[in-house]
Amino acid sequence: MRQIVLDTETTGLDPALGDRVIEVAAVELVNLLPTGATFHRLVDPERDIPAEATRVHGFTNGDLAGKPKFAEIAAEMLDFLGDAPIIAHNAPFDFGFLDAELKRCGKPALDRARMVDSLVIAKQRYPGMPNSLDALCRRLGVDNSMRAAHNAILDCTLLAQVYLELMGGKQPGFELAASLAVSRAALAAGEAVAWTATPIAVPEDRAAAHAAFVKAKVKDALWLKPPFADGGETA
Repeated sequence: MRQIVLDTETTGLDPALGDRVIEVAAVELVNLLPTGATFHRLVDPERDIPAEATRVHGFTNGDLAGKPKFAEIAAEMLDFLGDAPIIAHNAPFDFGFLDAELKRCGKPALDRARMVDSLVIAKQRYPGMPNSLDALCRRLGVDNSMRAAHNAILDCTLLAQVYLELMGGKQPGFELAASLAVSRAALAAGEAVAWTATPIAVPEDRAAAHAAFVKAKVKDALWLKPPFADGGETA
């Protein structure tokens, strides 16, 4: 299952008032885990960045001078997004800005059916509690110590970890089930399946204590009689 974690930084809060995108970042997930594939672009917003916005994300007009305009990165961004579901924290905010930018360059808006709002998921799981990205990182044990300011690619990386935890975390059983499924498929196809025994080392004193306990508590134990006691097999 391919999904995309997405974040934007902007010049303000409302595209209808002329605010623009200045940064777009996306991280690819497959089966809830990052693949290492990312998309990250800084964008010339074609307007000044207000001081209050700079205090949030740290970007100044000088940082974005000479960067491509959104229309120049739109096709590449859409190619990366593909048709996968798009996960964002407070997703309507990011979708609203991207839709406004896409409209400016004559491209269709993103399908809202693809939108996965991790903020809504967090509020359902933790009703009445703070559910900002920072709050979720602290609650779920995700290290966000490097997050001094909003940064789209860093926020995507953190949100990918938070989303994994919100969806139940990486359960070891999933990997075991996948391994068994592959082995069963190989057997069904008549292929040989290699199994590697994993012996469990038991300290001698613990083994001796267990043997003494069994001998004292269990009378006429079948496994202590030949052929099992001589190393025979049960089946």
